[in-house]
Amino acid sequence: MFHQLTSTLDPKRSQKQSLAHFFRIMVLLIGFTIFGTVGIRVIEGASWLDSLFMIVITATTVGYEDPVSLSDNGKIFIIFYLMFGLGIFTYSVSQLGQWIVRQQMSSVLEKRRMQKTISNLEGHYIVCGLGRMGHSICEYLHEREKQFVVIDSNEERLEQTCTPRNWFYIQGDATDDQVLKSAGIERAASLAAALPGDADNVYVVLTARMLNPGFQIIARASDDKAGEKIKHAGANRVVSPFRSGAVKIARFMIHPAVEDFVEVASKHVGGFEVADLQITDASPYCGKKLSETDLSTKGIMVVGICRPGHQPQMPPSSSSILNAGDSIFALGSSDAITQLMEEFNPSTETSA
Repeated sequence: MFHQLTSTLDPKRSQKQSLAHFFRIMVLLIGFTIFGTVGIRVIEGASWLDSLFMIVITATTVGYEDPVSLSDNGKIFIIFYLMFGLGIFTYSVSQLGQWIVRQQMSSVLEKRRMQKTISNLEGHYIVCGLGRMGHSICEYLHEREKQFVVIDSNEERLEQTCTPRNWFYIQGDATDDQVLKSAGIERAASLAAALPGDADNVYVVLTARMLNPGFQIIARASDDKAGEKIKHAGANRVVSPFRSGAVKIARFMIHPAVEDFVEVASKHVGGFEVADLQITDASPYCGKKLSETDLSTKGIMVVGICRPGHQPQMPPSSSSILNAGDSIFALGSSDAITQLMEEFNPSTETSA
């Protein structure tokens, strides 16, 4: 089971400690300034602005001008203020500078660490575009503990969305070859092109297919005409959000009870999934009849068997023998499908 990799320190805890340190420094500086301003105000009777100006030029050792004519008591106060306060001021300013540099270095080191981790990923998924559709795809993959990398040109959006969730991301143009290579496209299992523009998705699909001819590409299209172009560019599947939404609405209209059942089952049973699993010589089900397997006891229903050169069997008979090279379409809950997929070779499994 995949667990999302994180840095050695909890980023949320580290961020809270860093902010707490920053606020302590600011409170010290502000308190130091207020104390001096009130002291000059009380001793010399100067205005608040003149008192504040006097303290600022004194603490910073600028000595621009002498806005307040100091009495003997005022001079004694300034002497002690400088003796004890100059160290506080210098310490606070140096700590504030270190905090700024530390924040910048931490961001750079975190990105390098994440890039190093991405370079070691294999069989992961790449999501191009972090819009509404891309975000939903990432949430789905995250819930199922899948390894994935997000690519988007908006760095602020990436940091706000991905950093709190510990999602791997790369800031850049998804149509750029180097950006796709940085996401490990040569080792990826699948790519989703979810950019808002059809032209961008065509270019992403075309580039991705050139870099990795054998993996699966799913792309978003605004209409059927754009979908045909994206398919010609090399996409295995093209999804139109508008068409898919319209089909679902029509299903609700025609079969409201069935759709309600699916919605309830998805929420309370953990969601249904259909997995396309390849039978190999090493598979525990190779050479067995469907009735001899323990799939039904695991909550798995085989809805179809595809054999090379033959028509798919949908539904298959219980006497069907599973041979090496066959593909079975298994229906079940997310947990049951995940457990079943772990029994198969990870390099040959895909989930729908």
